[in-house]
Amino acid sequence: MARISEFTSYTFIRNELKNLGWNIKNPNRDPLGEVYTQQECLDNPEIQIGLGRTKPEYVIKVREDVFWVIEAKPKHSDLDTAFEEAKDYAISINTNPGVNAFIISGVAGNEEDEYLIKTAVIHSTGRTERVTYNGKNITGLLSPSQARDLVDNSTGKLNDLKVNEVQLLKIAEEINEVFHGASINKDARATVISAILLSMVSDTLPNLNASPEVFIRDINNRAEDVLIAHSKREFAQQIELQLPHEESAKAKYKSAIVKVFFKLRKINIKAAMDSNDDILGKFYEVFLKYGNGAKDIGIVLTPRHITQFACEVLDIQSTDVVYDPTCGTGGFLVAAYDYVRKNSTSQQLEMFKKHRIFGVEQQTNVATLAIVNMIFRGDGKNHIINEDCFAIKLNRKVRNGELSAEYVREANERPPVNKVLMNPPFALKQDAEQEYVFVNHALEQTVEGGLLFAIVPISVMYSGSNELIWRKKLLEDNTLVSVINLPSDLFYPSASTETVAIILKKGIPHDMDKNVFWMKITDDGYKKLKRKRLPNSATNGELQEFKTLLNNFIIDDGNDVQILGRAQTKPINEKDTQFELIPQAYLENEPLENAAIIKEMKNVYQEIIFQNIREES
Repeated sequence: MARISEFTSYTFIRNELKNLGWNIKNPNRDPLGEVYTQQECLDNPEIQIGLGRTKPEYVIKVREDVFWVIEAKPKHSDLDTAFEEAKDYAISINTNPGVNAFIISGVAGNEEDEYLIKTAVIHSTGRTERVTYNGKNITGLLSPSQARDLVDNSTGKLNDLKVNEVQLLKIAEEINEVFHGASINKDARATVISAILLSMVSDTLPNLNASPEVFIRDINNRAEDVLIAHSKREFAQQIELQLPHEESAKAKYKSAIVKVFFKLRKINIKAAMDSNDDILGKFYEVFLKYGNGAKDIGIVLTPRHITQFACEVLDIQSTDVVYDPTCGTGGFLVAAYDYVRKNSTSQQLEMFKKHRIFGVEQQTNVATLAIVNMIFRGDGKNHIINEDCFAIKLNRKVRNGELSAEYVREANERPPVNKVLMNPPFALKQDAEQEYVFVNHALEQTVEGGLLFAIVPISVMYSGSNELIWRKKLLEDNTLVSVINLPSDLFYPSASTETVAIILKKGIPHDMDKNVFWMKITDDGYKKLKRKRLPNSATNGELQEFKTLLNNFIIDDGNDVQILGRAQTKPINEKDTQFELIPQAYLENEPLENAAIIKEMKNVYQEIIFQNIREES
């Protein structure tokens, strides 16, 4: 049995290396090859000098003279043994001064129990250093770029841990299938993943061999302990895993949680959650798109590249009080945190996350997802609350000499917010709270001169009598800085609504002679595939192209931009009785090809359908 299990570990390692981008061909036979199997490694005379006749499972060529040794064992309990043997092999290889086995990994497990991985670098002194990112141990195998990063910097600390988005979505889809196979309700899958992730905060493993009752209780206790440590115990019930009643279903449920646990370890999820990518947000997108709950209340998650774009053009600073009154799973707030982290000292970041991130989410289960997301950013005490945003206000407050804010029920005498980032729920019914009502609420919490970035259906900016009244009133009190037409498939597959992003400056009546930055984005750097959108390697997208222009326009208070049909600065047409504040009304189009005309007709048709559904609901 051990022999069979060990063979499956060979297959697992080989497949993982291939998926991570390694060329798994024998370097002695293929000049581009990078992977020696156990039967091949002694073919390299430089490696053979140190090893003699002993052979590890795999030796990976990282550089021409630098290698990575992997040793495998069939049981989880043998992980340290596999690791120590990999270390011994590396020390033996290093007796030849012409080569250097710098990276070592122990792999333990089998197809049934899944696999544990322990990786380190071995320095010339013989000292081992675990491979980490932001202080968290790597739990999966390394990609070529990660291994070379360690070698080139002679360290066990990774500079970056960017998870390939295609691989990430593939894992998310696999996890969704595992949940489906265990009959886990599709509306509960996002909170289940949150519980599993919180249980992984500890470096110790749960008892994988325990009964389903004991195992699930352990997962729940671990998750609750993390929430307690971050003063968010009230959210524990929202993510508590619930075993089914039948014995066979219990075993299937436990098996699903274990499988997901190891799939997450395989992509170094614990460390990756602290990277600059909103990993958890991307997982939520996959799980929520299959559920009905989010769709029924008009929630669509803002894609990560849009939240990042918003933070970049508004240039979020560590001194800004940032607010999202409809924060959902926390995408905008995570993006703000990550942007500040890249541009601030550790002390500035600490004050920012402690005092200046505010979010409100009315749906309790969705608010829980935001809490978990921010906990993995290193702080669960941020001011994300489960509440109706219209029932509360934000008032300026100084805490220990630091500018901050507090939620109040009465009128706010001193609005504190400098930057608003928001994507209010789409109003699917006429009697629902319209999107612009959320914008009004956010502006009430904002200081004069503060900036607001909001995504709304394009109809808010051109149609309806109520919307017309709102647009005119809006510009009596605020300045319209920019309107950006976003791709019609931006929220695919969750929604097909055509949207615009608007940027407003609070409290300064709009000067009708002043330029507005009108922009139409048709290529955001993503392409639509079956039930998902993925980065398009053939283009960087227009968001990146226009980001600096828009940021400079905001800073310089109106510099001139003229890119026909795509990005232009023009004042609002006072003679327009309908007050249509959309790029289509202001951009001077270049001559269109037939394909472009057809695409625009499809966009208009989709918007007409959406408006009809909205009116009939």
